[in-house]
Amino acid sequence: MQRVASQFAVLISAVVIVLPGTVAAETDDAIPPSPGVYKGREIAQTMHYLGAPWLTRESREREEDGSTLLKALGLQRGEVVADIGCGNGFYTLKLAKLVGPEGKVIAVDIQREMLEFLKEAAAAEGIKNIDPVLGTVIDPKLPEGSVDLVLLVDVYHEFSHPEQMLAAIRKSLKPTGRVALAEFRAEDPKVPIKPLHKMSKAQILKEFPPNGFKLVEEFDKLPWQHLMFFQRDDATKE
Repeated sequence: MQRVASQFAVLISAVVIVLPGTVAAETDDAIPPSPGVYKGREIAQTMHYLGAPWLTRESREREEDGSTLLKALGLQRGEVVADIGCGNGFYTLKLAKLVGPEGKVIAVDIQREMLEFLKEAAAAEGIKNIDPVLGTVIDPKLPEGSVDLVLLVDVYHEFSHPEQMLAAIRKSLKPTGRVALAEFRAEDPKVPIKPLHKMSKAQILKEFPPNGFKLVEEFDKLPWQHLMFFQRDDATKE
């Protein structure tokens, strides 16, 4: 097991390398530079699309127990879900099946190549309720007040502009909408991920409440990740 963990740690450190010119180009001069460090946390770089096969590796379900994560989301048919940092669709395709044809998944990524991989995978499975969206580093381009659940799996720590992204996500939520945040546990040294790609609960709570969110639920039964649910701090009760 130790050998497997070591190999995994090496692998994840390899696939997060960013090459020039691969992230969606930004033309808005108003986009500020990334702070680099946010509330004491160094911001990680975005994973390059050449690492996409790692996202759908055979061992991912066993290592992360994605089936349990999906059950914990409590999704209903007909809901609108935004999968931000969707990559090549490991969760997107499953989400689309859960919400059914009457629901929709807005799949957001900042790399066109990732979205092309996703489109190919969706077409191969005949899934038609996915809306691919090319976002930017400050805006996931979600329709305001329309999303039931925003899913962030191992991606928030890579947001180069966390405050702008959280503000945009907050605007996209319905009055009872939720954000499901999954991040590798920084508190657990046995989780074979580089520290830069982990977050502690304490750090998460340093970042979300000041940006207009309240913690409403925690799920602690995943092998490697925290799963924390947030709503707008002014959210109405269901």
